[in-house]
Amino acid sequence: MMPNTAMLLAAGLGTRMRPLTDHVPKPLVKVGGKSLIDWTLDKLAAAHVKRAVVNVHYLAPLLIDHLQYRAEPVVTISDETERLLDTGGGIVKALPLLGDEAVFVFNCDAIIRDGKTPMLNRLAASWNPDALDVVMLVHPRASAHGFDGAGDFFIDDAGNMKRRGSAHEAPFVYAGAYILHPRVLAQEPLAPFSMNKIWDRAIAAGRMKAIVHDGAWYHVGTPEAVGETEALLARA
Repeated sequence: MMPNTAMLLAAGLGTRMRPLTDHVPKPLVKVGGKSLIDWTLDKLAAAHVKRAVVNVHYLAPLLIDHLQYRAEPVVTISDETERLLDTGGGIVKALPLLGDEAVFVFNCDAIIRDGKTPMLNRLAASWNPDALDVVMLVHPRASAHGFDGAGDFFIDDAGNMKRRGSAHEAPFVYAGAYILHPRVLAQEPLAPFSMNKIWDRAIAAGRMKAIVHDGAWYHVGTPEAVGETEALLARA
């Protein structure tokens, strides 16, 4: 059940990463000697995921030039230079490139280190296209390096998800990775919107589950987080 295609959301403006992103897009910011986007692409290559679709907007030529040298996975560009479409609209624009089967979707501001079983394998093992539209990786807020928010979800033992809502805090955070079936976007407009809309609909319908990450997770969203993450990686 391992998807053969991944979508990497790389079109953001990287505002919180300035001044590091004054001259390079956030996915090309280096952490531990490797660009953020390559941490994810290398993981996909190791799992033999054959194709990756990457959307681009800010400083797009730099990212396109960097990606053209990758052999695995094979990278296809989804161009958003004329109009930034947010996470949901970006995937809608890329639908003709993604195919009709389930795909991995990744943010490009996190480094995910595997636990006992590779994270991609755990997501794939939890995937059931007949019963689900989304399987999301979440991470315990207590050990989420670089994350200072109140948390996103409550998760029960069966993987059922509930938003934090009005609660002061929630124990799990979105880890920037999930499996998605493209059918849930088939009727959505080509316009800017967040994937939160799709997630909320899938949760309400009982067609979205979560798995809790059992390795290390590093959110790299600010210049300060780069050095902190490099120190943690070195110790690990």
